[in-house]
Amino acid sequence: MRLKDKVALVTGGASGIARATAELFAREGAKVAVADYSADGGNETVKSIKAGGGEAIFIKVDVSDSAQVARMVDAALQAYGRIDVLFNGAGIHRFGTVLETDEQTWNRVISINLTGTYLCCRAVLPHMIRQGGGSIINTSSTVGVHDAAANIAAYCSSKGGVTLLTKAMAIDHAKQGVRVNALVPGATDTPMIRNTFAPDALKALADSHPVGRLGRPEELAQAVLFLASDDASFVTGSAMFVDGGQTAKI
Repeated sequence: MRLKDKVALVTGGASGIARATAELFAREGAKVAVADYSADGGNETVKSIKAGGGEAIFIKVDVSDSAQVARMVDAALQAYGRIDVLFNGAGIHRFGTVLETDEQTWNRVISINLTGTYLCCRAVLPHMIRQGGGSIINTSSTVGVHDAAANIAAYCSSKGGVTLLTKAMAIDHAKQGVRVNALVPGATDTPMIRNTFAPDALKALADSHPVGRLGRPEELAQAVLFLASDDASFVTGSAMFVDGGQTAKI
């Protein structure tokens, strides 16, 4: 029960890593506000949490819209009175070089992955500072920390921004008791990645990891739990690789 009596806000909680994290947070004692653009998926996550004896609510949000983000935070505070943990799990993926990426696609990827992270942090930080502390975990990517990859210019740019935004906030708010870290997943078996890659490309991606497979959302959630909990009380500004050896190989 590492999050007993804590309140966690999880964006992107309708599926993938964020859903697994929301469910794990609840099992570890947190009250969870599950936020996502997908009402069907978000409510399924809440249903799963409640079936396991946990407490959760669903809040519909487009994290690229500052007004919706403000309403999301207000709804979480109205329900539970505080926010101790923010996990920014919302994200999208698009293929394309700079020449192949139109302005609308570029703006959408940046607005969800990077601006959405900024807006959620900006909305939550004053409450965490006022209550004496908190933990924020952002979602970066291996192609946003130590390297890039072909044909995903917007995605690489957005995740690189998330990595340095995380470090900047960690420095700015450490003395206010707010820890800010980034999860750096390798390729993980989520609906997003299965909808993005053809089966043969997905197999090649899995085989490229030294462990020879994709990550599981539940494995990534365990790392987020560590960063959210008091076990990581001396960890801030960190980019935690959970990537099946991908970084070591590179």
